[in-house]
Amino acid sequence: MSSDKPTVVLVHGAFADASSYAEVIPRLIARGLDVVAPAVPNRSLIGDAAYVASVVRQIPGPVVLVGHSYGGAVITVAGTEDNVKALVYLAGYALEAGESLGELQGRFPDSDLAEALVYTPFPVEGSTGTDVSVRPDRFPAIFAADVDSGLAAVLAVSQRPLAAQAFAEAAPAAAWKTKPSWGLVASSDHTINPDVERYGYERAGMTTVEVDSSHLVMLSHPGRVVDLIEEAVRATSD
Repeated sequence: MSSDKPTVVLVHGAFADASSYAEVIPRLIARGLDVVAPAVPNRSLIGDAAYVASVVRQIPGPVVLVGHSYGGAVITVAGTEDNVKALVYLAGYALEAGESLGELQGRFPDSDLAEALVYTPFPVEGSTGTDVSVRPDRFPAIFAADVDSGLAAVLAVSQRPLAAQAFAEAAPAAAWKTKPSWGLVASSDHTINPDVERYGYERAGMTTVEVDSSHLVMLSHPGRVVDLIEEAVRATSD
């Protein structure tokens, strides 16, 4: 990878994996940008942020860090790495330092997601953790209403769950306090209340756009997502 221009690092959210950027990645590459889309463990906010930060540190040159959904919380912490020059939030959580996902969501009415969650125990170091996922039959309408129905059905049964622990952990830092940031509100989002997105972005003083989209804006409106990422790249490359 070249070190004279930003590398775009795409961080996926809960109930998804890096393939949620499948429509965005080729467009970014076609525009001459280096791209990395790591697999986020989705085990804990602090642990996931540490993993993404380790990926970022190994990239030569500047980074534009992009986070979708829960990935927004991850980049809020991981974005404190020195070579991160900008943050881009896609229908994401922009946490304040000391704030958890549960606390930010609790300021607003629940989305349709709340009553469609499934809690499944899993073994962890001699104890038991809890995985959180979305009922497959509810996933398309809540997560991907404007995505091809066949693809939405595949995504529904190939979810990457989020450990419940991640909802309660407080962000130890908020990178948007020192890094220029952009935010996209998915105004037809049924996974995260769009007001949660708006509140976090406004509090952070971000440059914000709104798109009439479901939660998976990267698949339904990839062109709008790429335009926003490119805006951040240009602004931090001048």
